[in-house]
Amino acid sequence: MASAFPPSSIRPILNEVTSLLISRNETISVAETAAGGIISASLLSVPGASKFYRGGLTLYTLESRIQFAGWTEENKRNYNGPNAEVVSGLAKNVRERLGSTYCLCESGTAGPGGSGATPNRKPDFVALAVASEGGVVTEETTTGAKGDREKNMVEFARLGLELLKRVLVEKAEGSKI
Repeated sequence: MASAFPPSSIRPILNEVTSLLISRNETISVAETAAGGIISASLLSVPGASKFYRGGLTLYTLESRIQFAGWTEENKRNYNGPNAEVVSGLAKNVRERLGSTYCLCESGTAGPGGSGATPNRKPDFVALAVASEGGVVTEETTTGAKGDREKNMVEFARLGLELLKRVLVEKAEGSKI
């Protein structure tokens, strides 16, 4: 019987990403919110993870972002939900603190409900970022899973790993990121 973890939708991209990191002797850190640790746990499920995984934070609450990710009370007051600016800042901060080559950050609205009328506060929205020495690449997207919390969490993780793969491939092709 096949293991239920990592989720089957994540396994192929996980294998590609970890192979690239190991072959280049590069490292990853993770800052995730609504994925709840699925990205980190998936990376850690790969034998030899200590070669590429520098650490991760599950920054689910705004207070945890203040304590562990360089946020201020002003960031908390001005927070309008997940977006490219939020994940970019978290990714840069965590990458610097953990000394990794890359930091993958995810922040989304998993559902089943949302807390606002704007698209980034509705279930299935996710903002993603990958920070490196060369800068930050961001993406905002939806999963199509609406209010299915568990499906959104897994999709947020998969989409984050897909973005990381694109950054890794672009770097191999000569991009500065």
